[in-house]
Amino acid sequence: MTDPVHGLPPLLRKGLTVAVVPPLLKEDRWHTVLGASNDGASGQLVALSGVSDIAAAEAICGCTLLARVEDLPEGYALHDVDALLGREVTDQTFGPIGTIVEVLRSVANDVWVIDGPYGEVLLPAVDEVVLQLPLAGPIEVLAPVGLVPVEGDGHAL
Repeated sequence: MTDPVHGLPPLLRKGLTVAVVPPLLKEDRWHTVLGASNDGASGQLVALSGVSDIAAAEAICGCTLLARVEDLPEGYALHDVDALLGREVTDQTFGPIGTIVEVLRSVANDVWVIDGPYGEVLLPAVDEVVLQLPLAGPIEVLAPVGLVPVEGDGHAL
């Protein structure tokens, strides 16, 4: 059973190549995921190539499985809490709306808690809202109507 780290959802999938860290002294570090449960639970039950019995499984218990960033599914960055905290968010309509101070996990989607000139803004982290998520610089969004509290003139309350 695996446990995701850094607030990421379960990302292991059949065919993904992963490295066991720390590596075992006399075993191959690289394995292919032969199967992975994906029932929405916090962890996944995973079968790896080269891990064919209980002794081999126990030998890697407590180790970390690393995948290459380019092999991760598209959109994984929307869930990387460590990379999101402290990032500036700019809305197409309102301009800068603040900094991500927390990421709330929910069944439907994550919600970013943004603190800034409009107070606390809760923004769903979905493709329709998050327009651009560059590696650096402000994240560009288009907040649904009513999520950014404004006065009649469009300025912060």
